[in-house]
Amino acid sequence: MFNKILIANRGEIALRIIKTCQQLNVKTVAVYSEADADAPFVTEADEAYLLGGPKVNESYLNIEKIIDIAKQTKVEAIHPGYGLLSENTDFAKQIEDAGITFIGPSSESINRMGSKLTARQTMENADVPIIPGTNDPIESVDDARSFAAEIGYPVMVKAAHGGGGIGMQIVYDEQELAKAFESNARRAEQFFGNGTMFIEKVIEDAHHVEIQVLADQQGYTIHLNDRECSIQRRHQKVIEEAPSPLISNRTRDKMGQAAVRAAEAINYVNAGTIEFLVDENENFYFLEMNTRLQVEHPITELVTGIDLVEQQLKIAYGESLDIQQSDVKLKGHAIEARIYAEDPKTFFPSPGQLTAFEPPEGEGIRNDVGVHGQYQVTPYYDPMLAKLIVYGETRDEAIEKLEQALSQYKVEGIKTNIPFLIDVAKAPAFKRAETRTSFINEFMVKQ
Repeated sequence: MFNKILIANRGEIALRIIKTCQQLNVKTVAVYSEADADAPFVTEADEAYLLGGPKVNESYLNIEKIIDIAKQTKVEAIHPGYGLLSENTDFAKQIEDAGITFIGPSSESINRMGSKLTARQTMENADVPIIPGTNDPIESVDDARSFAAEIGYPVMVKAAHGGGGIGMQIVYDEQELAKAFESNARRAEQFFGNGTMFIEKVIEDAHHVEIQVLADQQGYTIHLNDRECSIQRRHQKVIEEAPSPLISNRTRDKMGQAAVRAAEAINYVNAGTIEFLVDENENFYFLEMNTRLQVEHPITELVTGIDLVEQQLKIAYGESLDIQQSDVKLKGHAIEARIYAEDPKTFFPSPGQLTAFEPPEGEGIRNDVGVHGQYQVTPYYDPMLAKLIVYGETRDEAIEKLEQALSQYKVEGIKTNIPFLIDVAKAPAFKRAETRTSFINEFMVKQ
């Protein structure tokens, strides 16, 4: 196993990685911005080094500085966490060129999945169902109108190199199309440096189910079943659960097999996630692949008993998977709720000084936390403070535990989305598992 790794990330995911490293006796190096000098992950790591100012381009996106620190501290590997540089092909390539192990897939695999158009073509060749749409870039508004008329509205205009809900929009008629196409292309260019767009048919009344995969360097790939991720706002997940209550075991098996084919099609190594849209008849369609650890990975850990960060480290070190597909069993039900520093009515970020932060405790409750009770929440980063993960023998038990835990969560000094999460947990539609991707929009209208 590695002796020392650098964690090129921040907040709760950096602390989460540190905890597994401590269990494996792997030393950790944290890198941090001026705004994060007082963060728990900085003090918990064995070593910590300042990257730069509070803005991400001054610190967490500074590839040259991160690799310099990695060389100075003689680490053997770098874990990118999620977000930030985790799916940056250039970052992975520079780490490889520096003779340091990247705890994730190869830069080539990241590159192939980084373009949603390339990913669509690859999945189609691997016999993975894809959403009807274009496999080539849409070059102009006129081309967009022509193709949308051909497949029928509503359609989704999407940035080929986008992520996090940026550069994508549902369009219901021709009048909306020109504005949506041009504005999302500009946004994609601004955020990702690439304004290439394409169009897909909207799968109406769909829900969002993803499959966790693990693949070792020896070419063996398994899946760890599914996560239901339909409760989203602005295409970003808010509550996730495992397993999905909306698909049959037969569909679950078919999706798992398709996910393994998808990973094998790009010679994928390490942990990754294949995301699908599933319609009311349980037909499923490839959406995208995340070539990293997911925010919601803890719910898979709770229902399978498998530590995904431990598996990432072992795979990156060159060890063969010691888990067979037949070893993967689902036990119980887990739900994750993301705790955000945001106004629960508008979802606008709510930075400020925390005066108290006390997550609930008890059997079946896990807290992945990135802050402490006197932490200064800045406007520079994603507003997620922590993740509350609950486990029950049944889904009903997990929901009951979620309600209780959220009601006991104590955060003072800033606004959070906890009141909204409590409302969702109590919603009859959530309890009935009627959670399509339109859930939040419909739920907010009823409030």
